[in-house]
Amino acid sequence: MRIVVAGAAGFIGSHFCDRLLLEGHSVWALDNFITGSAVNLKHLEGHPRFHFAEQDITRPFHLEDPVDAVANLASAASPKDYLEHPIETLEAGSAGTRSLLELALRNEARFLLASTSECYGDPLVHPQVETYWGNVNPVGPRSCYDEAKRFAEALTMAYHRKHGLRTNIARIFNTYGPRMKLDDGRVVPAFLDQALRGAPLTVFGGGTQTRSFCYVSDLVDGLYRLMLSSEPYPVNLGNPTELTILEFAERIRRHTGSRSEIVFRELPEDDPKRRCPEIARARRLLGWEPCVSLDQGLGPTVEYFRSLQAAAA
Repeated sequence: MRIVVAGAAGFIGSHFCDRLLLEGHSVWALDNFITGSAVNLKHLEGHPRFHFAEQDITRPFHLEDPVDAVANLASAASPKDYLEHPIETLEAGSAGTRSLLELALRNEARFLLASTSECYGDPLVHPQVETYWGNVNPVGPRSCYDEAKRFAEALTMAYHRKHGLRTNIARIFNTYGPRMKLDDGRVVPAFLDQALRGAPLTVFGGGTQTRSFCYVSDLVDGLYRLMLSSEPYPVNLGNPTELTILEFAERIRRHTGSRSEIVFRELPEDDPKRRCPEIARARRLLGWEPCVSLDQGLGPTVEYFRSLQAAAA
């Protein structure tokens, strides 16, 4: 297939491009580098089936070649980034998503939306199931990201219902691996950066809040399977193994050999207390579940962050 990937220079987007090329597809990659990095795509320069264009998807653009699928992975994803670019984040989820939906519609192509577990907000249902409507603050500091994704889901479903567009919606839970940014601000890069420098590990609240961490190759496999499916409704993609942030901090210290102390800071506003996906739908519809354990995934991730710190030294 000929596949457009928006947000291709991002952490997940670049790995998704790798998977598509590995499967024999051709990729038209788009990114405006607000949060993505050209370094993530450097290894694909000169690939005969890879084409890149620097493009803001909220601005008009035209592709001359017909396409078979459009994947929208374009959005700031870390609190650090979307709090710095709140308006751009909202525009990416609204105007940007509509632009890509129109591209898919013109080409009678399938459309994949990379949504987020943040649609569930600070959940009152645990683990989170796709039928749960969420507990989201629509005017809080995180709302620029949460509501952008919720609107993008609604818009995607509207195109599916009105135009019969073949659409898929992935609700992505915490994902980690190589190509995350050193200053990303999320818990995996933050802990690894601090541990490798010997700095204190900053735990917000009492560290009792939970997360579940999915290695990027597993997540990309789920995205690929979903894109080839006929399922229009949201599907959770994440690792259902749940642990507290304090437990995760101890795991990071063990993997890095760090003796960093753990310090506690006030919990940010609207930070979810629990986060864990129910993945029964992904298992049933896609035959998918994660296969890389946290200990297995942290190995290459730690080495990648060591290389980033060495390069920055």
